[in-house]
Amino acid sequence: MSKISFEIFCIEYYADKTGLSSDKVYKLFKNEGLLDLLRSDYDDLHGMGMEYMFNFCKDYLGVESI
Repeated sequence: MSKISFEIFCIEYYADKTGLSSDKVYKLFKNEGLLDLLRSDYDDLHGMGMEYMFNFCKDYLGVESI
């Protein structure tokens, strides 16, 4: 999976799980620096499961529960 595909996957999965639009999630990830982190830590993160990645993103953003 390429880095851009991974970023899109994370955005779309987070949007689906939270009910937010993909545009809002993209802006949130970008503004909070999560997109940069997904790029820089791609080698460590891209093999993680979907729920792990969702929780990683949620925890990074400081979201209590969804």
